[in-house]
Amino acid sequence: MIEDLFGIIPPMVTPFDDREELDAAALAADVEYLIEGAGVHGLAVGGSTGEGHTLTDEELRTAVGTAVEAAAGRVPVIAGVIVDSTRQACNRVRLLADLDVAALQVTPVHYLFKPTDDMHLRHFASMAEVVDIPILIYNVVPHIYLSPQLLTRIMREVPAVQGVKQSAGDMKLLADLLMLADPEDTILSAVDALLYPSFCLGAQGAIAAILSAAPATCVALWDAVRAGDHELALALHHRLLPLWNGIEGEHPRVLPLGNAMEGDTLPAAVRAAMALQGRDGGLPRSPMSPASGAQIAAVGEAAVGLVHERSLALA
Repeated sequence: MIEDLFGIIPPMVTPFDDREELDAAALAADVEYLIEGAGVHGLAVGGSTGEGHTLTDEELRTAVGTAVEAAAGRVPVIAGVIVDSTRQACNRVRLLADLDVAALQVTPVHYLFKPTDDMHLRHFASMAEVVDIPILIYNVVPHIYLSPQLLTRIMREVPAVQGVKQSAGDMKLLADLLMLADPEDTILSAVDALLYPSFCLGAQGAIAAILSAAPATCVALWDAVRAGDHELALALHHRLLPLWNGIEGEHPRVLPLGNAMEGDTLPAAVRAAMALQGRDGGLPRSPMSPASGAQIAAVGEAAVGLVHERSLALA
């Protein structure tokens, strides 16, 4: 249920083996670590960090089904849908309809042509007619970035659309969305570098790549903000920001909005951070390359001092 979505919800990487086949065992093992080792509040499968755009319908169903089975009801699971047409989106959500997912995280179409506002609304309404699963708009596509006004319009006119994962680094847009949204709307931050102020502004949680790279530290940050311990929260922010800078790499992708987002090998860099914790993220799927030596070094240096398991006391 959408009301169960809060706090730290890592977007999981999709582990691929050296033949670029889905490694379901590695995925299930990381589900266990994230829940029991890091104490996360939910999981997202098949998003950008999970290279969902590269997955076939069957692979996505396998990945989501694996996560749902491994989670065994301990935390909610969100399924990602990243496709280029309303028809594709409806076909994909039909394939997921019988799985026990809390919500669908769906991007606008993202290939080249920009739909009108009315057609954006129709895109999400069409999926709502196919399945009875809450929908989160994954607002991430740089050249088709939906305004807070359009997002709130869609949520009000399409009841199944019950929230937004707000990506990009523009805190003003997140603040505007939080101000315009109804209290029952679920607004989650994907502003990786600025989770602390996102939570202070009222975001109900986050689905962001850095949560997969440093889940226990992000849980500690969430807990600190909820407890009103802003001295600790700021200290944790200062630990996380260098890690995000290392994940971004030297050439972050820049949005038309004027904000730096993730680098083009973000899923590979997240895997490098996972490896430092003894977690098997597998390989990225080509044509994405593995993390560079410089990225691995930067991530490793930034990871010093991070909390890796929830049982560890903060230094």
